[in-house]
Parts: sequence; C-alpha cells; structure tokens
Amino acid sequence: MPTGVHLRDARQQLFDAAERVLLRAGPNGLTSRAVTEEAACAKGVLHRHFADFDAFLAELVLDRAAQLDTQARALRETAGTGTVADNLTGALTALFGPVPVAIIPLITFRDELRARLRQARPGGGMAVLAEVTAAVSAYLADERALGRVAAGADIDSLTLSLVGGGHLLFADRDPGPPATASVRKLVTAVLAGVVRPEHH
Repeated sequence: MPTGVHLRDARQQLFDAAERVLLRAGPNGLTSRAVTEEAACAKGVLHRHFADFDAFLAELVLDRAAQLDTQARALRETAGTGTVADNLTGALTALFGPVPVAIIPLITFRDELRARLRQARPGGGMAVLAEVTAAVSAYLADERALGRVAAGADIDSLTLSLVGGGHLLFADRDPGPPATASVRKLVTAVLAGVVRPEHH
C-alpha cells in the first residue's frame, strides 16, 4: 500500500480485510498477519494506525456495531405496519447477519478486547448484542405505544428472550442460517399473550 494513502481509506481497507478473514477462518484465524496479508499491505500499516491489535479489533467491532444502526432504524420504521411477528422475524434475520454473528465469539473469547470496548462506551463489552438489544427494545416500546403490544408487556424480558433466542438460533450457521420459519416460530412463541392475534 502506498504510504500516502489517506488514514480513513487504510482503516476501512483493514476493517474489510479483517471481516473477510473472520468470516472465512473464524475468531482463531483473525491475526494481525492474516489481516495485513488479506489487505495486501505491510504489517506496519496496521500498527501505524492502531496502538496494537486489540485496539484495532475494538475499532473494528465498534465500526461494525455502528453499521447495525441502519437496520435498527429500519425496524423502528415498521412499527404500526405489517405484523409485529413478521417485522421482528425480518429484523432478527438482518441484525444477526454473518458479520455480527462472527464478531460475538471474537468479543467473548478476548478479555482485553471486551475491556477496551467497555472503556470506549458504556455497555460496550458486548457491542453487537447491545445494538441488537437496543433495536428490539425500542421497536417493542413503539408497538406498545401504538397499542399493538399489550400495555402491561414487560419489554425488557421480551427483548431478552428475543435477542437471546435469536442469538442461539443464528450462532450455529453450519450448514447455514436458520430458516425464516424457525425464526418466526421463536418470535411467535415469545410474543404469545402480549400481541393481539390480528397483529401477530
């Protein structure tokens, strides 16, 4: 890589390379050497822009977690339209895409990475799951305000059930992500009794 490449371009190139390595080789295969080789740049490029590899990984996770904002906004925009179950089924499938699901074990197994994420932002230790949780919780609150989710519904418990169950469904992507019917079955079971049948 030419030394004159703009910082932002170098960072994005390294992030994209890390994402490809993570998807192909998993968390154990994600090393600074693998990233720089994938990005076709000298190892020094990574260390010129980041204090160390954990600093790089923390920035990668925060960057990818921030990208979930678009999907979170899209979910909130569905409030009051379609059915609650269909909206959540589609949202969980998008929010638990291949990259977020690959990042979660990376965070889980790297103590230093979790510590840096917590320093970077409150609740950042599990940045991806925090974004998914916030999105689902805000959507359910919107639907409750619209009367499509029962007024007495415990949004926190519903969110925990949907996000935890969704994560378990999507965590094992071999041979692939779960079928839409499986995700909808989870959502329907969690929402039983809090969503009127016509909105289910």
